[in-house]
Amino acid sequence: MNEEAYKSLQDPESGLTEYNALTFIIRQLLSELSTCTLVQVKKVTNTGGVAAVGFVDVQPLINQQDGFGNAVSHEVLYNLPYLRMQGGVNAIIIDPAVDDIGFAVFADKDISVVKTTKKKANPESARRFSMADGLYIGGVLNGVPTNYVQFSGNDINIKATGNVNITSPHINLQDAGTALKQLVNDTFLTLFDAHTHLYSPGPGTPTPTAAPGTASTSANKTAILKAE
Repeated sequence: MNEEAYKSLQDPESGLTEYNALTFIIRQLLSELSTCTLVQVKKVTNTGGVAAVGFVDVQPLINQQDGFGNAVSHEVLYNLPYLRMQGGVNAIIIDPAVDDIGFAVFADKDISVVKTTKKKANPESARRFSMADGLYIGGVLNGVPTNYVQFSGNDINIKATGNVNITSPHINLQDAGTALKQLVNDTFLTLFDAHTHLYSPGPGTPTPTAAPGTASTSANKTAILKAE
């Protein structure tokens, strides 16, 4: 018969004194409270679209251990709300991605009703500090980004591997810098100087006109650029 099929978490000194026994009991009770741990994202409800804040399924990365020190993995935690930087209708939308590492914090009471209704409510159960009541805070121990907004000293750097799309009723470039104004103005004047028209003096295929005979000069350039 295997007499070591199960080993208690007690050590030889746990029951030597009343103090040791009480300390062991307190430690065991504290071990049932979940506070904060590192997790890895396994599923996300949102994928960067304009939508309400979503939820993630995460895998806790710190294993439990039995009395022999063997690893006992946690199960996946489902449907944890994640953090978004948002104030009213203004937000920075950057949803978590699968395999991201972040940390989860756990509420001291059952938050399931509030997750559903988004209103003040009583806890649905008597559970306390449970992993079922987690909130995901992302962005630790992750790799080098390829798309980013970087604040470096007095500079702000924006890097995108795809398009940068801006939608607004008005876009004002104030103190945009000489180089940007020169680029826009020179590009416009180059296109303007090269433009032609089609005309047809009679039946037949329209004939293009010649480019303007007099090119634009620096006097035509604006000092202030305003794109609307």
